Amino acid sequence: MIMLIGILKGDALLDINVYDTYYLIGYLHLATLISILFGIIGMVYWIMQKANRKLSKWLNLTHIGLTIGGTLIVWILSKFYRIEITEHEFNNNLTLIITSIILFMIVGQLLFPINIIFGLVNRKNKSSV
Repeated sequence: MIMLIGILKGDALLDINVYDTYYLIGYLHLATLISILFGIIGMVYWIMQKANRKLSKWLNLTHIGLTIGGTLIVWILSKFYRIEITEHEFNNNLTLIITSIILFMIVGQLLFPINIIFGLVNRKNKSSV
């Protein structure tokens, strides 16, 4: 789905303004990067399952919830930006909320290697015979 969105956007660019600097990223490149990242994460989960290692269920749910849920919330909140100059304070508060959610998402990504280490160190899955 992410690659499809990247392809359908064509040559459109995502512009990110940080103070006086604009960063431009092509949607196709962004979609490719996100797809590779999700592919690597999925492959590691699959390898852990094939290696018969038990991962923490709550760490899995927290990691996946923060990754997918955080992305959806940031996307939805970004649609509320206002164009009028009089709404500058509203946009600043919205930017603060979006930045906080992205920070939680980044911290949530640290749960992934913690969970993998937990699964490797922990004893093997009890369901294996």
